[in-house]
Amino acid sequence: MEALFTSAGLVAIAEIGDKTQLLAIVLAARFRAPVPIILGILCATLLNHAAAATLGYFIAQWLTGQTFQLIVGAAFILMAAWALIPDKEDDRAGSTNAGGVFLTTLIAFFFVEIGDKTQIATSLLAARFHDIALVTTGTTIGMMLANVPAVLLGETATRFVPLSYVRASAALLMAATGAIVIVAALSANAG
Repeated sequence: MEALFTSAGLVAIAEIGDKTQLLAIVLAARFRAPVPIILGILCATLLNHAAAATLGYFIAQWLTGQTFQLIVGAAFILMAAWALIPDKEDDRAGSTNAGGVFLTTLIAFFFVEIGDKTQIATSLLAARFHDIALVTTGTTIGMMLANVPAVLLGETATRFVPLSYVRASAALLMAATGAIVIVAALSANAG
């Protein structure tokens, strides 16, 4: 049980303010459909963390280089620019069907979680505890503890805050995250 509780606690804390939590808020603001978003997060996390736990700490070694960090930083800046472009469906934000929202969330979360600190933590926890099932369950619980409130609050906030403000705030945060990642990667190489 130590593996379960340690994994859940560590990931719940690490996830606070993470890019996937920001993604949860953006998806909630965009689609206004919390149930399929939450289910998409759950399924994506289970798939991603099961793979991470199975492969163990080898994944962390492959995804820690400067080139990878620069690509991640640039991807955040591109996502920031994309977030500023209003979708044609913004006026019909709630009209997307639940299956489409679920699939969008599943794919987005699965790929955004690749190389993330919680995925690397999952790999390291599995290597430490030698228990794929409990570590995957624990890290998934931790992700849900951090992201479900973000989805619910993000969806509620869009009832009071115009979507254009949410989009602009998300773009600003993504651009800042990208810049921080790039500066950190370049500083680590210079030092």
